[in-house]
Amino acid sequence: MTVKRFPASLKSATAPQRELLMPQRHLHQATIDAARLARPSGAGLDSGAVRQRMVDRLRAEGKFNEQVLAAMAAVPRHEFVDSALAAQAYEDTALPIGHGQTISKPSVVAHMLGLLLAGAGARQRGSLGRVLEIGTGCGYQAAVIAMLARQVTSIERLQGLHDKAKLNLQRVVLPRSPRLIWGDGRIGHSASGPFDSIIAAAGGEDIPPAWTEQLAPGGRLVAPTAAGGRGQVLVVLDHVVEGGVSRWVRSEHEAVLFVPLKSGVV
Repeated sequence: MTVKRFPASLKSATAPQRELLMPQRHLHQATIDAARLARPSGAGLDSGAVRQRMVDRLRAEGKFNEQVLAAMAAVPRHEFVDSALAAQAYEDTALPIGHGQTISKPSVVAHMLGLLLAGAGARQRGSLGRVLEIGTGCGYQAAVIAMLARQVTSIERLQGLHDKAKLNLQRVVLPRSPRLIWGDGRIGHSASGPFDSIIAAAGGEDIPPAWTEQLAPGGRLVAPTAAGGRGQVLVVLDHVVEGGVSRWVRSEHEAVLFVPLKSGVV
């Protein structure tokens, strides 16, 4: 099989302009939201009923994958935010997690994981297979992915967040433990690849070549990426093999606003 290295010919299909998704939002705005939102009433935060109400609100929008919603119903999001903000854990909002970062909105987590599961390989497997996550953050999305995948490798460049995610994940019961790496997400993690699914929680000017090299045939990548003068959009990249030849098919989706993708470790 002859494999063409990226960049290769990409077929673009740009979706109509939609409302800007702000999965992380600015830290200041996330702090304001956290102070404004009311505490959940009724069952305690450790009750599955609270998580189920969050999932039911997402389901009512009629656009999220049921497999993803079931995974989110099983993962206690309040375990991944500071205790002072736990009362807002099941609202559809970003919350500060320290180190100048925020946890993504549940609706955006659901949307991006739904895009991954919509790939041809994931549909055939019924799972995300081997997953590379760029940007562990507090570990919440890695936990949800662990409910949908066979293997999870998650990279975080900020050591403080890497350490926090390890502690957070120790408090929850998952079918498999994500492998957490403190490292440079732009170079991926070839030792754990190739990957059937790659998802990024930070946006760069391009898709790093290391990611495409580590994306298995039939795999799908979802990442926020700069789109000329239009800011960031969610980019889906499929590794298609036809007649023994690899090519990457690119499509562009909603406008988004994620933190910048940076190199190195801190």
